[in-house]
Amino acid sequence: MKAITLLSSGLDSVAALAIAAEDFGIEMAITFDYGQRAREREIEYSRKVCEYFEIEHRVIKLDWLSEITSTSLVNRDVEVPALSFEDIGETAPAEITAASAKAVWVPNRNGVMLNISGSFAESRKCDYIVVGFNGEEAGTFPDNSLAYVQAMDRAFSYSTQNGVKILAPLIKLGKTEIVKRALEAKAPLEYSWSCYHGGDIPCGECESCVRRARAFKNAGVKDPLLERLGI
Repeated sequence: MKAITLLSSGLDSVAALAIAAEDFGIEMAITFDYGQRAREREIEYSRKVCEYFEIEHRVIKLDWLSEITSTSLVNRDVEVPALSFEDIGETAPAEITAASAKAVWVPNRNGVMLNISGSFAESRKCDYIVVGFNGEEAGTFPDNSLAYVQAMDRAFSYSTQNGVKILAPLIKLGKTEIVKRALEAKAPLEYSWSCYHGGDIPCGECESCVRRARAFKNAGVKDPLLERLGI
């Protein structure tokens, strides 16, 4: 069975790739440049991940998506929310993470990326598109949910001749479980970039950084990226 993978270089996409590679032949990885703050870092790290797995890496620019995105993931005039462990805890008000998700939302981003990837998958006679959608983020990002995966599978049954499907190995996992499973799969997490910003080191304050830090803390292991960066 063959697959292509969506690769942002984030913890989830790198983990999903490593897990899928245990059982599937990965033909290529696609990284999208839609003007996001961390695009240069994501492309750089995704390239290193692809070198590790010895797979083709393709970067696709979506300039028009950056033009219609007004939120902080793309718009430098809007501040990215800073969160703490308490803000993402079980007892934290749901409004905090809901507001954070809204602040970094990109219009139909996953829908656009999946449909483009579906074209590549069909043309290469691949059965699956590997994604890093996960149970923890599905709570605030509905396009990470199992229901969304199932809906897209139904759509692909109409729009692709070979019935491309989405492979989401993390769909029921929280971030701590993702870290553990990624380490078991020997994922190159030292080249996984989760931060919404594209600096030399992760900001440590955006929601993605905070969720990652909590996951490694709960797993009882040092983040390989921070080790490599000497942090």
